[in-house]
Amino acid sequence: MNVIAQTPRLNDPIERGIAAYLDEIVALRHDLHQYPELAFQERRTSKLIASHLSSWGYEVTAGIAGTGLVATLKRGNGERRIGIRADMDALPIEEATELAYASNNPGVMHACGHDGHTTILLTAARYLAESGTFNGTLHLIFQPAEEIGAGARKMISEGLFERFPVDAVFGLHNWPGVPSGQFGFVAGAAMASVDQAKIRIVGKGGHGAEPHRAVDPVLASASFITALQSVVSRNVDPQEMAVATVGSIHAGSASNVIPESVELKLTMRAFTETVRQQLQQRIPALARAQAESFGAVAEVDYRLGFPALINHGGETGFARQVALDTFGPARVEEGFKPRTASEDFAFMLQAKPGSYLFVGNGDTAPLHSAHYDFDDAIIAPAARYWVRLAETFLN
Repeated sequence: MNVIAQTPRLNDPIERGIAAYLDEIVALRHDLHQYPELAFQERRTSKLIASHLSSWGYEVTAGIAGTGLVATLKRGNGERRIGIRADMDALPIEEATELAYASNNPGVMHACGHDGHTTILLTAARYLAESGTFNGTLHLIFQPAEEIGAGARKMISEGLFERFPVDAVFGLHNWPGVPSGQFGFVAGAAMASVDQAKIRIVGKGGHGAEPHRAVDPVLASASFITALQSVVSRNVDPQEMAVATVGSIHAGSASNVIPESVELKLTMRAFTETVRQQLQQRIPALARAQAESFGAVAEVDYRLGFPALINHGGETGFARQVALDTFGPARVEEGFKPRTASEDFAFMLQAKPGSYLFVGNGDTAPLHSAHYDFDDAIIAPAARYWVRLAETFLN
């Protein structure tokens, strides 16, 4: 489709500049969508990004956290430094959109819009290189492996902010269900922490006709799953948020056999460290107690993932004001609520001040759905926003 034709008026110079090559940029997004790559495998994606950035005059440093890269552009003698981050990886999902540019890689899909995030930042990068007016240092961070919660942490551990110092770092995510092109900002906890647990409840296998001779781990598991929600409803402060989800249960293979064990996989989410720690303590204890009450044993492997994403107040206020100045109040969602999904940009915000914002993707399938479709119409306004944010911050 021709996205330019959908823009009724181009009063802003940034808007006009981006419109001049928007169809080319949309084609790039479609290309990225056709060739998605999983976490730490984003080799084609990274090379393509580096090639464009180098041609626009950026100093590109590749190979950070394997496939990650940083593109740097300096103007004037200003001492201010800003980082803007986009994620690059895809998900292990078989695409079901039937788009003309659907994934060519079986079982891999950009079902979270990271191809869109990358394209948005590349669009802004091109404008800033060709026409940007700022006085300072711009670091564009293209991060691998967000979907497995490992990319940001690995980039930081490899000296991201020592090698590319920033005074603040910003990122964004598209969000289905929010009107296309609307911006949302949350100061404080904006996205939840996420931790995982693998619980194996071990009983004693036996014949389905003689349950008294066995110790049924399926029954013990069912009781645990029911009791699990009491942690949220009875242990966590009702004014706080917690989510405990059992996403996988595996046991046995025959209807007349009581299996030896059951394996459950869980995710836990919270907005505060206090609640996060509470879940970490209560869920293993509950699993063991429930199993013991049936004569079984619970083996618990509880692993911390990444923390809640906490936006810094000053930087979030600044980011919101840029959106108001650029688009007016009608395009900024009032009372935008925190999301209970998780995001490893949280590690960057632990290391540096900054903010993570949201842009509406319209009435589309949800994130991580095989039917999800990134809305190309948000590329131009989101890129325009990044340009305004960078120029305002660095001037």
